[in-house]
Amino acid sequence: MAGSMMTDAALARFQTQLRNEREQLTAQIGQFELSLTEVRASRGDGVSDDEHDPEGPTMSTEWSRLSGLEREAADRITAIDRALKRVDAGVYGVCARCGGRIASARLQARPDAELCIECARSAETRH
Repeated sequence: MAGSMMTDAALARFQTQLRNEREQLTAQIGQFELSLTEVRASRGDGVSDDEHDPEGPTMSTEWSRLSGLEREAADRITAIDRALKRVDAGVYGVCARCGGRIASARLQARPDAELCIECARSAETRH
């Protein structure tokens, strides 16, 4: 497999972008956890009966929504960590499937991309 095919400056920019995004996602997870704690406390107080409240979402709906957002953020952090490992290994920007170059535009839109656009389309078509 070929090594990274980008300049050191470009690689440093992507690495910074990945770290910044990871930091933001970590903060979001903290907020989701705080909100989930509040929902759990409301559900456990025995007084709240929002299941019959016509105004807004129920606590169960809110719990599901927050849990989903927390899972998505955790999955993104995992993908970012894999991308940072590829930076360290000198293969960031190289398609994990075909070994070709991942276009800079794709990495700008999705800095944790592991596949070039052609391989990503092919993988998506199979699912």
